[in-house]
Amino acid sequence: MRSSVAGPHLPMLRGRVDLFEMTVASTAEYLRSVWPDELADVRFEIAGIPAAITGSHGVDRWRVLHEERRVILFRLPIERLTRLHRNDELHARMLIESCVFRAVAELLGKDPWDLAPDRFRHF
Repeated sequence: MRSSVAGPHLPMLRGRVDLFEMTVASTAEYLRSVWPDELADVRFEIAGIPAAITGSHGVDRWRVLHEERRVILFRLPIERLTRLHRNDELHARMLIESCVFRAVAELLGKDPWDLAPDRFRHF
């Protein structure tokens, strides 16, 4: 019989997949709270990689299906094809959040900075 690597008395280890899913979910929840009417019926999905290269700029990081009200984020291209100047959990989260913001901005036809202007104002 198999058990967890961490054992029964230790918390489960957090991996890249867990961090990615948690970050997408929390960012989507935040954006839904800011844009409740526009994002009420939007589905956020996570896939490993795109089925085909459709973008003219290389591998897609996300795909927006307007008519189906779906946003699909591709975990592997986001994690592995983007170079971070500092490779730590904070910067990884910021990268994932920025992809969610840009995908939702594409869905709504807005600039990503307009989705949550008060979030970035520190003056």
